[in-house]
Amino acid sequence: MTTRLWDRAALVPTSVNRRAPAVVALAPELPSVATLFEFMRDAELRFETLRMRIEERTEGVRGGQVVAMDVSLQHPGHARVTTTEEGGLTASNFEVWVGDGQTILTYSGTHKLGTSRPIRNRPRGLDRGFPGSARVYEPVTPLPLETLPELFVHPAGYCQNVLATGRTWISGTDVVAGREAIVLECDHPRAIERAADRPDFHIQIAVDRADGIITRLTETMGGLVTREAVVTWLEPDAILPPGAFDFAFPNGTAMLY
Repeated sequence: MTTRLWDRAALVPTSVNRRAPAVVALAPELPSVATLFEFMRDAELRFETLRMRIEERTEGVRGGQVVAMDVSLQHPGHARVTTTEEGGLTASNFEVWVGDGQTILTYSGTHKLGTSRPIRNRPRGLDRGFPGSARVYEPVTPLPLETLPELFVHPAGYCQNVLATGRTWISGTDVVAGREAIVLECDHPRAIERAADRPDFHIQIAVDRADGIITRLTETMGGLVTREAVVTWLEPDAILPPGAFDFAFPNGTAMLY
């Protein structure tokens, strides 16, 4: 089915001054695409803390590449993402992103470069008479923009602006990271990258049935897998260790700003 009219990415309900999921839980039968999108939009509202590991495999001119992202999150505002590239030549082949809702710290172990800056302000005033398609989702806990952790935990914009622009349907269920997932297919969605703007571009995602997080993303062109990202560890409401979001720049760090 097509879902071009789904424009509810920013329409998050509230209950007694607290945001609450519109769809608390999915029914035993497979949902409609629109219901699944609404369930996914509220994914981060179903837990207070989260631990997750994503492994991304891509194919390009340099061959295969594997990148791992370890995520720790605590509402409201606290998050840490550590990204490492498998097969790196040194132990310093990693990047760290830490946010507390006010300030973002980043550090590149490869280049020994750090940054400390206020969190980027989101557009304001878009809730005043604008249509749903012109409004943006405001996360409870921000994650690094344009990354897989952001996409998987905050999938509302992806559902509205990418998946809903193609021919989209529910194809069945699967098990990812030991948890049941609903599989959604999308043919020829609108794509930002020119290389992916072709009729044989296909996206398949797996959505965690309990929490609505994306747990697998597979992109294909001409039937060949060009990108696959899979959650290999998912623990909602995890007990996080003390100091999980503490970070001090190592000696010798060059601060960009």
